[in-house]
Amino acid sequence: MGTDLKNIQSLDEIPSIHTVFEADRITKDLQSLAERQKQKNKVVKDLETAICLSGLKDGMTISFHHHFRNGDYIINMVMDTLAEMGFRGLAVAASSLTDCHAPLIKHIKNGVIRRIETSGLRGELGEAISGGLMDVPVVFRSHGGRAYAIETGGLPVDVAFLGAPSCDPYGNANGYSRENDNGIMCGSMGYAKCDAQYAKKTIILTNNIVPYPNVPFGISESQVDYIVQVPEIGNPAGIMTGATRFTRNPKELLIAETAANIIEASGYFEDGFSIQMGSGGASLAVARFLRDKMVERNIKASFALGGITGSVIDLFEEGLVKKILDVQSFDLKAAESLKKNRFHQQISASYYASPGNEGTAVNQLDIVVLSALEIDCDFNVNVLTGSNGVIRGAIGGHPDTAYGASVSIIVVPLTRGRIPCVVKEVNTVVTPGKTVDVVVTDQGTAVNPRRTDLQYRLRQSGIPLCTIEELQEKAESIVGRPKTIEYRDKVVGVVTYRDGSVIDLIHQVKD
Repeated sequence: MGTDLKNIQSLDEIPSIHTVFEADRITKDLQSLAERQKQKNKVVKDLETAICLSGLKDGMTISFHHHFRNGDYIINMVMDTLAEMGFRGLAVAASSLTDCHAPLIKHIKNGVIRRIETSGLRGELGEAISGGLMDVPVVFRSHGGRAYAIETGGLPVDVAFLGAPSCDPYGNANGYSRENDNGIMCGSMGYAKCDAQYAKKTIILTNNIVPYPNVPFGISESQVDYIVQVPEIGNPAGIMTGATRFTRNPKELLIAETAANIIEASGYFEDGFSIQMGSGGASLAVARFLRDKMVERNIKASFALGGITGSVIDLFEEGLVKKILDVQSFDLKAAESLKKNRFHQQISASYYASPGNEGTAVNQLDIVVLSALEIDCDFNVNVLTGSNGVIRGAIGGHPDTAYGASVSIIVVPLTRGRIPCVVKEVNTVVTPGKTVDVVVTDQGTAVNPRRTDLQYRLRQSGIPLCTIEELQEKAESIVGRPKTIEYRDKVVGVVTYRDGSVIDLIHQVKD
């Protein structure tokens, strides 16, 4: 390289920048971009190699995201590989688990998986764990609670395995690609962001390696250690269908119309208000009724938040919602909007709902509309266990948004078939009643007695109200008192609140 900088006696002897770096410049000029990327990129030959390089050992914690929902291939692929490699006693920290993850049952039985931390369980896996499959109880966290636990070290992640619909050779990854989607798109990667940021090692699995730089990106190259190209990462049909549904059910439409009327009368329905709506039938229908009121009164929402659906995109494209903060794209319309609209922003779970973040987005919400499996006379909400005590749902952002929003509205039918949804006491407390403001059913609306301001406004608007006790008694008069669920002593699940405190326990159901 020329002059030895250690032996310089005066400033005049310092070589020019051109001289010092001339050799490097010439070398780089001789290399093509493709050659440089091939030499220095993070792509490894296969998943086994990435796992070995990560330093993963028995008993460590691995994490996954659920943006591929019921079309996910990543979790089963990784767990099968880890089993073949002989790993044992691992902790699986997935942001949520669903029907397609039933193969995890065999890995629990053979000792590959020792414990699970997640937001929810569904299908065969939920049934098996409810029946006592695991020796260690599953820890359930809300989306905000999971982000908070990862940030604060309550849930340390050793290796994050994150599926991405596009990734460049250096690790810039996203839920879509501007160059080639290869038929796979998940939209926002909000739940994967915390994992990539805080995991000791991050492995991206993708079927779509695109030229550098892959911009915009949901996860940056600075947070990625290894990249594995695989043939498939998910089933598009499972990723973008089944998460949302439009309803023609008269009962749900009545609930939605009432909820929209309550929003209008709440005192918060004014230009610049903010809102989040769920993905259930009644929740989705609220958007349609609210749209007419917004047009009539020339009211626009400053932003919509959360898991984003096509219903929200319709409002956005009509100019009725100015900006979107998207932690999870629920359908293809939402994913396409994220790709093309600069005011549709993907956000992390921490930005969305972490209680450790003072500026978290849920605290800026005026209105949130949420569904429920059941709600009790203390306004406690259960979205996790069914009427038979079996785990069949997910906490999601339910307690986070109920806490943060100025008005939290629960939309729920009074009964489902022969099952009451308004009960004396819920099976499992997920969202505490002190954070729930209004319950809307097809046969009446109840306001939490703590919210005398809302009671006054709704009555002034002519909206008929009743007590939650009256709703519970009406439900019982229609379908009778539900049979008491028989549990065993064994605890199969620990339900935590967003700050990490234990809010309830789930016991093993009897056969």
